Amino acid sequence: MTRFADIATAVAAAGLSVRGGFHPEGRDGVPPRADGRVVRAVILLGNVGASMWPAFEASAEFRDGLDHPLDRWTRRVGAALSARFGATALYPFDGPPHWPFQRWAQRAESVHASPLGLLIHPDHGLSHAYRVALLFREPVELPPRIERASPCDACTGKPCLTACPVGAFTGATYEVAACAAHLASSSGADCIALGCRARRACPIGDVGYAPAQSNFHMSAFLRAHAPPAGC
Repeated sequence: MTRFADIATAVAAAGLSVRGGFHPEGRDGVPPRADGRVVRAVILLGNVGASMWPAFEASAEFRDGLDHPLDRWTRRVGAALSARFGATALYPFDGPPHWPFQRWAQRAESVHASPLGLLIHPDHGLSHAYRVALLFREPVELPPRIERASPCDACTGKPCLTACPVGAFTGATYEVAACAAHLASSSGADCIALGCRARRACPIGDVGYAPAQSNFHMSAFLRAHAPPAGC
């Protein structure tokens, strides 16, 4: 049986973090492996705070100037880890249709939907992400899941909903166009340089993203959603 500790060690050496795991059931929407074998365990990989950034920043994908460097780096790292442990790797940027990573994340560890629509972790706040799912055909003994309440339940002020300069977050919807227009303007320089103000306003989190990491993500978002010229 593959040991969870061995997986976690290899994942950390590659620049990612193990984000929990689960033994899938029919309702989880986990597909059969590419070889047709039933999946016995799913382990999610991702990043917490700035832990991933040094490995990615040192990668060939980061420096080659081609499109989608983080997705390409993630796919290369995920392929190497899946080959090492005889797993199948799936990614949140596959599709459409896209794999239900948010559902899997809530099965893997105690994360909850926040007012921004992002999953919040009781320790890491909103500074985390899921990037790879490893599907194993053999059982993997997983650490026990510890249930924890959502920190949003005790957050009376909900500063994440009032920090956005253009009110892009309502608690029910996210106005992508308003957000993108703000980022494209001179007044959006702070969000581009340091990260989304609404996300930064969250009082939960032991460590945030590095400034260069936030800039990378926000710049990529703006390239994908830039308003038409003249708007």
